[in-house]
Amino acid sequence: MTGRHRDGQPYALVYRRVWDGPARAEAERIDQAWADWTVLYSLGRRAFYAVASWDGPRPVIVEDLTGDGLEERMREAEMIRAMRLAAPTPKPSPAPVRRRRSGVGPGARNGELGGERGSPAGETTSAGGRPSPGGETVPAGERRLPGGRAA
Repeated sequence: MTGRHRDGQPYALVYRRVWDGPARAEAERIDQAWADWTVLYSLGRRAFYAVASWDGPRPVIVEDLTGDGLEERMREAEMIRAMRLAAPTPKPSPAPVRRRRSGVGPGARNGELGGERGSPAGETTSAGGRPSPGGETVPAGERRLPGGRAA
């Protein structure tokens, strides 16, 4: 076996290259200046990232190619958060009341009408009567011809 990694060879110092040193230093400076954020620099993408440490339904992550741009995005995210916290939460609206539209109410039997509750909109009924399209009550057993005349 040959080379510097073979057994018995003395330890050799190897130059350690610091990739993007100024950008990493900028990320460290921003991280220390902003207490509610964790700031990172990605060597692979050569971009700055910041992750907010406050509670929320989703994590807040911003990114930019420059340190100054990242700080601007962090300010924007904090302003949006402050506006959401200051805005009053809307009260939930009550559920709409659903009415039956059929002519037969829930208590009707053998084709009888269920009364006002089950009547179609615009029709009225009374005990023993049936609704007419005009809204007037027709006595039980009486028929009406088209035009409203009694039969």
